[in-house]
Amino acid sequence: MTKIIVTIVLFISSYVSAQGQFEQGMGKALQLWGEGKSTEASALFERIAAAEKSSWLPNYYVALVNTNAAFATKDKEQVSLLLNKAQKAVDIEMDKNPNNAELLVVQAMIHTAWIAFDPMTNGQKLAGPVMQLYGKAQAIAPENPRVVFCKAEFEIGGAKFWGTDTKPMCAQIEKAIGLFATFKPETVFSPSWGLERAQFAQKNCK
Repeated sequence: MTKIIVTIVLFISSYVSAQGQFEQGMGKALQLWGEGKSTEASALFERIAAAEKSSWLPNYYVALVNTNAAFATKDKEQVSLLLNKAQKAVDIEMDKNPNNAELLVVQAMIHTAWIAFDPMTNGQKLAGPVMQLYGKAQAIAPENPRVVFCKAEFEIGGAKFWGTDTKPMCAQIEKAIGLFATFKPETVFSPSWGLERAQFAQKNCK
């Protein structure tokens, strides 16, 4: 998950000089996240979201920051706190646009974090909804590399659990890597992460 942070911070590092408050705030929040200050980054993204209700990106990053943090802890109270915050942020933006593929991916990641924390309790309950989310995201944005990669990554986890063939998912990871080469984010702050994670997953793909 740290590869997501590195990619994002490097991507915006060249985006400099006199910008508006939104751009300055987003840049500062991403910088904090890159420095490992997830709590501070999340709080700043929340403030930006409250001030800039027309942009879905601040709440997207609230969700992404907290979901990534949840994957890194096994403390039940902390996981609940982080994922509930992430869910609230996603809910706000999904109410405005339920067909945003990037938000659908993050929603699937939130569910996946719950599964990773307690697979026996949450696996059967949430695995279906995760696949539905990725299916919807793929129908909306079939050329989005995060959609293709994250869906394949989740499916590999299930295949390994059940002892089934992972080759079809590995092929999808390879496809995602190709899509990253041509994908162009709409803005400097739009989601761009995933390539390094996909390349790492490809190396470990069997």
